[in-house]
Amino acid sequence: MAVLQFLRSSSSRPCSSSDPQCFSVGGWPVIVLTFVLCTGLLLRFRRRRLNLPPGPFRWPVFGNWFQVGDNLNHKRLALLARKYGDIFMLQMGERRIVVVSSSELAKEVLHTQGVEFASRKGNIVYDIFTGNGQDMVFTGYGDCWRRMRRIITLPFCTNKVVQESHAVWEEEVNMAVEDLSSTRESFTSGIFIRSRLQLMIYNIYYRMMFNRRFIDEGDPLYVELEAYNAERSRLAQSFEYNYADFLPFLRPFLKDYLKRCEELQKKCISLFRDIFLAERRRLLSMAKVDDGDKCAADRILRDEMNHEISEDNVLYMIESLNVQAIETTMCSLEWVLAEIINHQQIQDKVRDEIDTVLGEVMLTEPDIHKLPYLMAVIKETLRLHMPIPLLMPHMNMKEAKLGHYDIPPGTKVLVNAWWIANNPDIWESPDKFNPERFVQDDIEVKGSDFRFLPFGSGRRCRPGSTLALPLLALVVGRLVQTYELLPGPDLDGLDMSELGGQSSLHLLHCSLVRVRIRA
Repeated sequence: MAVLQFLRSSSSRPCSSSDPQCFSVGGWPVIVLTFVLCTGLLLRFRRRRLNLPPGPFRWPVFGNWFQVGDNLNHKRLALLARKYGDIFMLQMGERRIVVVSSSELAKEVLHTQGVEFASRKGNIVYDIFTGNGQDMVFTGYGDCWRRMRRIITLPFCTNKVVQESHAVWEEEVNMAVEDLSSTRESFTSGIFIRSRLQLMIYNIYYRMMFNRRFIDEGDPLYVELEAYNAERSRLAQSFEYNYADFLPFLRPFLKDYLKRCEELQKKCISLFRDIFLAERRRLLSMAKVDDGDKCAADRILRDEMNHEISEDNVLYMIESLNVQAIETTMCSLEWVLAEIINHQQIQDKVRDEIDTVLGEVMLTEPDIHKLPYLMAVIKETLRLHMPIPLLMPHMNMKEAKLGHYDIPPGTKVLVNAWWIANNPDIWESPDKFNPERFVQDDIEVKGSDFRFLPFGSGRRCRPGSTLALPLLALVVGRLVQTYELLPGPDLDGLDMSELGGQSSLHLLHCSLVRVRIRA
């Protein structure tokens, strides 16, 4: 009451310039009111202090960079999850990263709050290779992304596409299988089977995309593409540039690295624009209206002609498919073959299932659904060696809640899908290669069971599972149906050392493999 009386008397008293208690802007009432307002705002701010997820002590400016370093691979993040819990936060310089490591929280990010966390967070190198998100994978969530996803899915990632394309798959697979027996080394000293299988994968995808194939491993265009993809993967998947992504003031030290990325991307974009897409544009210009699309690129180019997407969208979408579809399929195929070569009894069981179901009939894609053990082997491999262990990064545009914690806007959210699928609290003997677990419990692979997310789930899941699963099963099944696959001479098994990247998990070493024609 005394304060109010003072305020009233002060406000009603005439003000004189010689009076130290009077001010031209309203005197003491203004100062007191300002003090009250500022105090109220400060108290409100303190009450709104965010309840952030736990994590290591954060240093000023550098955050957790000193403790964690640049290498944020799935196994290191799994160790941190054991210490800090199923949700924790890392402040990596200017980058705020939240990692979730439980099926319940994964469901929150990918499904329950799928819209809130549907945006993407790239990095300085990915921004170069995706044209700042023009490739659909890193496009911001919204109408543009929905349009691009539809455009890329319809000609490439549907059951109808599988039905229309499986004859092409079978032709390429059969040629590759036959070629393995064309050299004496296949039966004696062994061969690097990866080379021939990689050409097979390229031919399958390029016939689907452009209705083109490569004659052999010496085809100049194939050599150029393979070299580009290898270098692109090396540059993008490396952790060595993370420091400049976390701490922009260090970016000048990465100048040469970023320049290499930009030059490489320009060359690849020119290659697709001037050779592959130019050919399809020329053929489309001569085609009749009712001729139909001969490949996925035709459908995508028609959508461009209808102004649904831009030319840059087309180029970056095609380039992304060229790298990601081929790389993840090849990576998974190598892991499956390595596991069944190292587990001969499992390879024998796959072969027995095929013989029992098909007899002497050659395996084709429509037969895959009759072979549950073969599919269990594929699933178990994807569980142990998930091709994208942290899925693709998510981001919330607005403040959100996750596991009772506040997530500030613009936070990069990683789902450690590998750890969820290899956590001993969830899986029995997770380190053991045991396909029977997928026979006994028919776990869905396409994202409805959040214990097992090789392709993600929800709005931003990878649509390629429709294509990848039957293709992997077809290749593995035909190889096992034709040969006994063995490690190289004097080897007890293949080296299973792995090489993790920003968004990949490769077999580190390419090992010699021998084949033996079945008796």
